[in-house]
Amino acid sequence: MDEEQAKARLLARKVELAEEDRLSVEGRAPVKLEQDSVGRLSRMDAMQVQAMALAAERRRAAERQRIEAALARIEEGEWGWCLTCGEEIAEARLAHDPSVTLCVGCAR
Repeated sequence: MDEEQAKARLLARKVELAEEDRLSVEGRAPVKLEQDSVGRLSRMDAMQVQAMALAAERRRAAERQRIEAALARIEEGEWGWCLTCGEEIAEARLAHDPSVTLCVGCAR
């Protein structure tokens, strides 16, 4: 995978993450504790759904940061090189995830 292909995949993933954020707004909304209309188990379920949506939002934010860092490395000509040892990252590893920062040896 070359830098242009990686950049295109990273930018496409950013768009996907933005769409996932847009779709999950309702799940992240505060849970209303209306004692009269909702039972205790329903409130607990709603709170669990909210917690899972917030955790997913944090994972998307972390992935977005990795994508931004990879795009910056592409612009600087540093993409594809391990941040720890400086060796080239395997093509298959980059093809799987263009945002990786470490070679297999350093990732262990």
